[in-house]
Amino acid sequence: MLPPALTLLLLLGCLAAGSGNLSQDESQPTTSDETVAVGGTVVLRCRVEDPDDSSLQWSNPAQQTLYFGEKRALRDNRIQLVKSTPNELTISISNVVLADEGEYTCSIFTMPVRTAKALVTVLGVPQNPQIFGYELPFRETEMARLTCKSSGSKPAAQLRWRKGNKELQGEASEVREDDNGKTFTVTSHVEFPVTKEDNDVEVTCTVDHESLQNLERSTSQKLQVYFKPTATIEPDPPYPREGEELRLQCEVQGNPVPQEFLWTKEGSDVPLHPNTNRVLTLPFLNKSDSGTYTCTATSTMGSVVVKYNLDINDFSQLPTPHVHFTPAPSPGPSQSTTHVTMATASSFTPVAVQDASPMSSSSGTYHAVIGGVVAVIVFLLLSLLIVLAHYLIRHKGTYLTHEAKGSDDAPDADTAIINAEGGQASGDEKKEYFI
Repeated sequence: MLPPALTLLLLLGCLAAGSGNLSQDESQPTTSDETVAVGGTVVLRCRVEDPDDSSLQWSNPAQQTLYFGEKRALRDNRIQLVKSTPNELTISISNVVLADEGEYTCSIFTMPVRTAKALVTVLGVPQNPQIFGYELPFRETEMARLTCKSSGSKPAAQLRWRKGNKELQGEASEVREDDNGKTFTVTSHVEFPVTKEDNDVEVTCTVDHESLQNLERSTSQKLQVYFKPTATIEPDPPYPREGEELRLQCEVQGNPVPQEFLWTKEGSDVPLHPNTNRVLTLPFLNKSDSGTYTCTATSTMGSVVVKYNLDINDFSQLPTPHVHFTPAPSPGPSQSTTHVTMATASSFTPVAVQDASPMSSSSGTYHAVIGGVVAVIVFLLLSLLIVLAHYLIRHKGTYLTHEAKGSDDAPDADTAIINAEGGQASGDEKKEYFI
């Protein structure tokens, strides 16, 4: 019995010799596996280093000969010869169908016969997805549930959802085998709450599959959402004056758009306008037009009430009116109210001009500039007077008078002169200050 070490060496030597013989078998043909989508074209190549004066042959999974060298063996116009040489036999199959899937054999009839297998995988292309579950417009706050389905994929495709530009998380896909036993039908469901912002937004279902080669195959469904109306009143002109025509327009938004409009004035039970016109016209504004006007817009989703307060004062002139808006609480779940206050007058009052008039703004700016200039001038004059007074105080004067001392007691003029001459020399110096 041989030692274990020697036995191991013999086995390794046999394996090396066998692999060397295989690597040196230049008569062994070589092929490669191929993957093709339904309707595409697959190319099958078979090469051999040493044909040993034999021809190459391709046969299908049913062992039917397709080509023997350059000779066609099966009458199928989809199968064409691409290249035939002693070292290579290449054929193509166009308009591939699912039945073309399987192992194709390349053979060379040497002694012994050598073969090589090529597995052809045929991908089933999924059909365009279809969206179900949308028949009538959704109502605001409802839960929408949509279903997407795509058939004919092999292997099973993947479905994904998108609403507008945002991805939607759908439920786990359901996969069912088609009747042909080869392809699959994939179904996906998605559920989400509906808001009025979803009106006219598209929900898209996209199918992803390797047979599409990164091409997107999708279907979209545009949503229609019914929601409650909202309204505002727009005056034309925005700043009406007494004596002008005023048009009040009830601007509404909603789906469906309200088609019924009712104009009323508080204190009056008689409607002001037919119920199909959203515009109320007051041809000549006067004091009697003051009051609160109400527009009620109605659709199948409910009603909305918006109010407009018009106040015309009995004065003579006012450049422009003052407008302010006052929100009011909603009267109910299906009806909302908005107050709009419009104060219109025709007299000039400081408060009104300060609040609303463009002319008052420019006039105030002009007076401010004039006041600033006058203040600067007064300041300069005061500064000049202060400097002048300071200068005179610093430069006060001293001088001598020639008033005769003791002349008040002289009996006559001659005696006064004699006394003055004598007393001036010794008289005290008398000072007088000039300020």
